[in-house]
Amino acid sequence: MGAVSISQFITLYAWFVLAFMLLFLMLIARHYQRFASIRTHYAWFALPILLFGAATMRYSSVNQIAGDPAADVMLGIAGLALLGLSLFLYSIMTRR
Repeated sequence: MGAVSISQFITLYAWFVLAFMLLFLMLIARHYQRFASIRTHYAWFALPILLFGAATMRYSSVNQIAGDPAADVMLGIAGLALLGLSLFLYSIMTRR
């Protein structure tokens, strides 16, 4: 069992911060759905969290911060999913 390199530590730390912020956004969507009675699909926010986590684990396993094709694809899909979900939530919350 080897020591954790600095790039692995930074990658994992950044994922935990990102996961916390996405969880907070998910809770905002859940709160809005409960009190406005408008479906926000808040459970779908778990998809970017899981994809960002999988990409982070992939980067940590190869001990890189960037340049791994599989992790790059996961990051791209997670980013697009997060963009779509955020724009959807924004449009629902600012409709009226």
